[in-house]
Amino acid sequence: MRNFIINLAGILIAFLLGAIVMLFQHYNPVETYGALFGYSLENMYSFMTVLKNAVPLVLTGLSASVAFASGPVNLGQPGQLLIGALFATIGGLYVDLPAPLMIPFLILLSMLGGAIWSGLAGLMKQFFNMDEYITTLMLNMIADLLTFWAISFPLFEKKANHPQTPRIFRSGWMPKIGDFNTSVIVMLLAFAVVWFIFYRTVSGYEWRISGKNSLFARLGGVQIEKNYMRVMLLTGALAGLSGGLIIMAGPHRFIKGLGANYAWDGIMVSMVANNAIVGTLLYGIFFSILQTGSLGMELVTQVPSELVTVLQAVIVLVVVASRGYFDMILKQILTRRKMKERTS
Repeated sequence: MRNFIINLAGILIAFLLGAIVMLFQHYNPVETYGALFGYSLENMYSFMTVLKNAVPLVLTGLSASVAFASGPVNLGQPGQLLIGALFATIGGLYVDLPAPLMIPFLILLSMLGGAIWSGLAGLMKQFFNMDEYITTLMLNMIADLLTFWAISFPLFEKKANHPQTPRIFRSGWMPKIGDFNTSVIVMLLAFAVVWFIFYRTVSGYEWRISGKNSLFARLGGVQIEKNYMRVMLLTGALAGLSGGLIIMAGPHRFIKGLGANYAWDGIMVSMVANNAIVGTLLYGIFFSILQTGSLGMELVTQVPSELVTVLQAVIVLVVVASRGYFDMILKQILTRRKMKERTS
């Protein structure tokens, strides 16, 4: 509850700062925010779009949250997303199975791709003592160049005007129920599995202890190196899954710029959520609301959609920077209340 109040206060301050900026630019903040949230939530189609757009944000956010809360500094989500998408694309282009088999096959393939890419950083850490903070960042660039080469040459769709692959077999497309894309179900299942592992298993307990105090965990008999590799593989698989679901939910092909800023936004989500698993899900949907509504906001109010990018950055800065300050204020308030109760 305390973290919720702190984060809510930070978000409100960020929106207030955004309103001040809009006033200086002669825009109406009430109308702008109304258009922003209205375009995202005004009808069922808009909300289904929000949920679909939240899938890569939540999955890459979970990847970052699990890594940061467990000790490893995995910043390779952008590259792992791309490799996962590439694995799913290759599988979808060269293997044609019935949909009940094809969809799980591509999901597992995308997770394998992401896990392999994060596993490379893990191996470099274990065998050469290379900092995963550096290796995961560098592997992002390699993944970007590798996937660009793959869609420009061996997988390039003939007669296309820009780098892209042909569409995967239709049996690999995520089904839709009306406006609802079932990739959301996969995301929720992944969230449930991660939550269960993190909070209801021995391994999850060891990961959390290692993230808080690795020396204490080691003295308590936790196998730090073994758990390190497990965390890297799991977080890579989550990021790879996000890439595979992007392909399978649409556009059903790998196109240039596929990853956009999903993974970096997912890392921002984990920072705002303070690496909490449930918080990552909620903030992932919240950021998706902002991003989905930015287009409608621009159409209705003429406020540039880039304002949402600025707003996201301000939310992260305000929430993260003020978290300790707000926590201190709340502790003081609660302490004074308890003192009054005891003296009364």
